[in-house]
Amino acid sequence: MLLNGFSAAAQTLADEGKLIWPGFLSQDEVRQLRADMDARRDTFHAAGIGREQGYQRDTSIRGDEVLWLENDAPLSVPILSALENLRQTFNSELYLGLAEFEAHFAVYPLGGFYKRHLDQHRNRDTRVVTFVLYLNEDWHEQDGGQLRIYLDGTQSGAWQDVTPHGGTLVLFLSDRFEHEVIPATRERRSLTGWFRRRAL
Repeated sequence: MLLNGFSAAAQTLADEGKLIWPGFLSQDEVRQLRADMDARRDTFHAAGIGREQGYQRDTSIRGDEVLWLENDAPLSVPILSALENLRQTFNSELYLGLAEFEAHFAVYPLGGFYKRHLDQHRNRDTRVVTFVLYLNEDWHEQDGGQLRIYLDGTQSGAWQDVTPHGGTLVLFLSDRFEHEVIPATRERRSLTGWFRRRAL
């Protein structure tokens, strides 16, 4: 696992609002985390949208299955401690006031997608930085499943597609970039979550 370069990541996030970090995990570490997912697959459930009273499951909007992880979840790769180190770096260098992070494994079946959305819930600004760590093996661009990040606000037609190669980490400001998951021709896996501030 690559644990240096966190300061450079913080600077890129400050300058551009987003960061794509290929090789954050080695392919061996990706395989180990995939094995962790396989061991827990019977505990995954269909993902929903919204929160609290507004929570609902709508397969016309998203089609993944998820498993939320506790911060002390036993995993074969110390990824949660790496994310904690990244949170602390963002706080010390960018003063973001990040109190914690939350994370889940996500599996998109063949053809699964998540329509364009923003990661902050309505009238809530607790999610500050979104992260997505891809856990796919031997992924090719023609397999689909790209993360499409819309640039320069919701009115712009410009976007950037990120192919979900295993070991790549994507970070972006949760309140700035709308994004979606393009359907794939094979199962697509990731560890996804948010660095959060406390609600006021």
